[in-house]
Amino acid sequence: MAQILADRRDIDFVLHEQLKVEDLAKHEAFADFNRKAIDLIVNEARNLAVKEILPTQVDGDRIGAHFANGAVTMPASFHRAWKALKEGEWLAMTDDPDWGGQGMPHTVASAATDYLMGANFAFMLTAGLTHGAGKLVEKLGTANQKKLYLRKLYSGEWGGTMLLTEAEAGSDVGALAATASLNPDGTYSITGNKIFISAGEHDLVPNIIHPVLARIEGAPAGTGGISMFLVPKFRVNDDGSLGEFNDVVCTGLEEKMGIHGNATCSLALGSKGQCIGTLLGEPNKGMRGMFMMMNEARLMVGSEGLACASASYLYAVNYARTRAQGRHLLKGADKSAPSVTIIQHPDVRRMLLTMKVYVEGMRSLGYFISFCMDRNHLATAPEDKARAQALVDLLIPIAKGYVTERAFDVCSLGVQVYGGYGYIREYPVEQLLRDVRITSIYEGTNGIQAMDLIGRKLSQNNGQAIQDLFANVRTAISTAQGLERTAPIAARLAAALARLETTAAHMTSTMQTDPMTGSAHAFSFMEAVGDMVMGWMLLWRANIAAAALRAGAKEKDNAFYEGQIMSAEFFSRNMLPVTLGRMESILGASSIANDISEDAFGGR
Repeated sequence: MAQILADRRDIDFVLHEQLKVEDLAKHEAFADFNRKAIDLIVNEARNLAVKEILPTQVDGDRIGAHFANGAVTMPASFHRAWKALKEGEWLAMTDDPDWGGQGMPHTVASAATDYLMGANFAFMLTAGLTHGAGKLVEKLGTANQKKLYLRKLYSGEWGGTMLLTEAEAGSDVGALAATASLNPDGTYSITGNKIFISAGEHDLVPNIIHPVLARIEGAPAGTGGISMFLVPKFRVNDDGSLGEFNDVVCTGLEEKMGIHGNATCSLALGSKGQCIGTLLGEPNKGMRGMFMMMNEARLMVGSEGLACASASYLYAVNYARTRAQGRHLLKGADKSAPSVTIIQHPDVRRMLLTMKVYVEGMRSLGYFISFCMDRNHLATAPEDKARAQALVDLLIPIAKGYVTERAFDVCSLGVQVYGGYGYIREYPVEQLLRDVRITSIYEGTNGIQAMDLIGRKLSQNNGQAIQDLFANVRTAISTAQGLERTAPIAARLAAALARLETTAAHMTSTMQTDPMTGSAHAFSFMEAVGDMVMGWMLLWRANIAAAALRAGAKEKDNAFYEGQIMSAEFFSRNMLPVTLGRMESILGASSIANDISEDAFGGR
């Protein structure tokens, strides 16, 4: 059953062979996390995921969150799972032990998250948002705010959210209407309505802490006048006990396509004039704080996409190994030939291999970003810290935007492998496809991720981050050129890299001279960069596998290592030609998307 969520052999490969994560234990900050400790953490995460969280998956989808009289109740199984999550101290894996965190490397936490998210990401959303709220308090809060809220958020005793979206503003946060009025005691009276608030109300915890974006009366218009406030569902007394209800009212739940196990709420703040908040951070600097949480949230959404894709792939490959249907293609004329399992059919193998390469590439990317975050934490020279962070920043729109696009593709193929059964609720791939669809929208749509890539990240530090990315790819290509098995793959990736460098320079220039045309090609450019990152990750993996086979790997590992080389080969032969075509389209600089008139779209 554990294999259904994530492939442990693949997780160990990325942690110990690709990233050599146990080397982090050589540094004092991570001295407790040697190989034995890391493997134990992953084992415990898998056990928790399989025994406690996975059983909530169907309950979340079919029972879901229930709204009545302003209150939201969750399925009984969610309460048991939340208790286990709290007792295991899983909500703050990477955070300061002084505030209840475990202080583990982000890379190790990524492996644990692989299992936890794969078991039921609608449930784990509540944990992720609670951690995000805690991180804002840790980074921006006063000593008193930390004393009152931080340990209870990181422990999961209380829940947390982020109140950002409003009906009339949507992704245009600067247009929000929520207001904050200063009170004589230094608190603020908050008034406004927020929508699409994940885990905005539920009965898993006695209190929910809401970081809220609102505009102080008299503040400038637009994003430059937005502040952030800490607004608890129940006010908190100076001794940490709960006080009176704080006029934060759930007015309804959204009926969604998927993730029914997460309460997506509309919240009214201060409808009776009784909602009190305290300023979190500096006045008019709320967007800066929001982006502090947003980067973490976008990486979390990428991990949600990976988790759904990983589970769908493993369900599909195990189904294909057992589902007998049709004769072997080469024995089609022999009516006496027995039926074979569908994994022997070429088109099913094509689908499974497509799923395999993306899951492997996405896993390596997610863990690599976490590894860069760990290197940033350990670095002492400011320039080293800045460089590690710049690479993380550059890869965030890929980890969120590109990964969730491919995750949906993988989950769609999972349904296709099952055939008609995949479309039926009895089988898990149907739910995974519905659930994963939100990841392309969450925390800034993937179109916004593409605009972030070309509008901010591409030119960051005079393009140093993208050049560092290209240098990493060239390192993998150089290594592969010395290995017989991967040298041909490297040649194909090198050709695509040269074209991407030209395309990146073109996009930088176009955004300066013709931003409308450049923006029309932003999504395609994000996909091209994402393809290159996938190619790099897969080649990196294949190089390790080829070297291990050449050195005489253990027999039990041979199939796995051969699979790594074949994944990179398949991607370079089947996906990179599409990438080259996409780049030709970008370089063509067509403005047709902007030139077409509204009437020409039809539909009137």
